[in-house]
Order: sequence, then C-alpha cells, then structure tokens
Amino acid sequence: MLTRGAAVAQVGLINPGAMGTPIGIAAQLTGACVKWVSTGRSKESVERAGEAGFEPLASTTEMVARCDLIISVCPPHAAAKVAHEVASHGFKGVYVDANAISPEAVRAVGGRVTKAGGMFVDGSIIGGPPTKPGTTRLYLSGGEAERVRNAFCGGHFDVVVLSEQVGEASALKMAYAAWTKGSDALLLAIRGLARAEGVEQALLDEWAQSLPGLAEKSTSAVDGSAPKAWRFVGEMEQIAQTFETAHLPDGFHRAAAEVYRRLESFKNQTAPELDSVLLALTNSEDKNRP
Repeated sequence: MLTRGAAVAQVGLINPGAMGTPIGIAAQLTGACVKWVSTGRSKESVERAGEAGFEPLASTTEMVARCDLIISVCPPHAAAKVAHEVASHGFKGVYVDANAISPEAVRAVGGRVTKAGGMFVDGSIIGGPPTKPGTTRLYLSGGEAERVRNAFCGGHFDVVVLSEQVGEASALKMAYAAWTKGSDALLLAIRGLARAEGVEQALLDEWAQSLPGLAEKSTSAVDGSAPKAWRFVGEMEQIAQTFETAHLPDGFHRAAAEVYRRLESFKNQTAPELDSVLLALTNSEDKNRP
C-alpha cells in the first residue's frame, strides 16, 4: 500500500491521447514507469503508447494492483465512470482526475475514490498538447498535490499547485474554458446567423473597421474547435453546471454545447471548410438536439 508522502514510481495512465501521452512522458522523465490498459483500445492509441514506451496492461485490475498513482485524462462524459471503475477495484494510491469537469463533479469523483481507501487530487490542463515549456499548465489542488507535482514536473508541462482544496483546479479550468471555447462557439454561431440572413460580408467589413482581427478569430475557430466539437459538448455542459452552482446564468454555455453538438460530425477532421461548418450549424435537424 502506498503511504502518504511516499515517492511515486509506477504511474497508470488512463487514455494516452493527444494530451494524455505528453502527461505520461512527463512522468517518465521524472523516473516513473508508465503503464496503461491496452485491451480493447484503438490501433492509434496502441501505436501512440508504444512509441512513447508505455507498458501495456491487460486490465484495470492489473493497473490498480501495480500502480502507485493513476491519472485520468479523458473526455468529460467518461470521467466519473473511469474513476468509479478504478475505485471499485480497491485502489489505495493517489488518483488524479485531470478532466474538464465541474468542481461539483470532481468533488463527487474524489469522494468515491477516498471512500474506497484511495487518495485524491483534482487536476486541470490549460493549453494544447505541449511541444515546448511555457505553453501548457497542469494545475493541481488537494492534499497530495505537491507529490503529484513532483511526479509530473518533467517534460514540457508547467505544473502548478493551487492549494489543498479539491475543486479549485477544476474551477479554474471551467472559468478559463468558459471564455476560450465558449467564445469560439459564439463566433461560429454569429457567422452562421450572418450567413443565414445574407449579411455575412457586411459583417466582415464592419468587423475589419471596428473590431480588427475578429474575422480571423472566427475563422480560426473552425480549425481549432470543429474537429474537437464532440469533446467540447460535455465540457460546455460542465461549465454550465459550474455557473448554475455559483448562482450565475448558465444558458450561454448550454447554448454553446448545442453549437458543438451540431458539429460532432467533424470529429478529428483536418482543416474543415468554413462553408461546411456553417451549413451544419444552420441546417441542424431536431434529431441532433439533446
């Protein structure tokens, strides 16, 4: 059993995706052995993990038995299910939830982990997959946050400990993404409205005069957000929940979730066309609504 304050040597990684893989590599650079459950995973995940040198395991049971720390980097809708599965196998080490979920949701996840005998740290990632230091930060909060920081301080991540209060790291992520991904959804919806009403060029001309750079930002939202829209739906819903819990209006981010829901068909597409994205927004049928 892992004792409080002990060094971390065996790290379990849930989901070696575009963001999870550099997290695992960071742990390797601090001397940890990184493991993941490869059973039933896609060819792309297997290749990515293999290139990174992560050790494949057959099951969550094996991961729980062999790892001191497990970090979850997965889409928001899967966060609770993954944590519950790990906890149900009696994990006694440190569990880090680094997903884009609300403070309320992360505290519920943490409660499940600690009730089963484990230790819990709230985490959030701000920035894209890092290629150099100074671009992406892993924020942590919770009683074991400093130990987790030491486990992931290698690589290109800047690891920041906020406090011992579970929920703060997730609250920061929700506030940050409320603007970055929320504003992309708003700009895409505005472009869709202007095109539907036949005033798109007039709007672009006005933006060029009074809000220079906004047209380019709306176009970059297509490349940056449409291919990831399938993941952003859940994140917008989590942000809306965070606003609601704080007694603030939550409607904007529920609408942003609907914007991204209409763009789920662009999943992982490279350079989607603006015309196709706006058409998907304005021609969405009722069957695409929640």
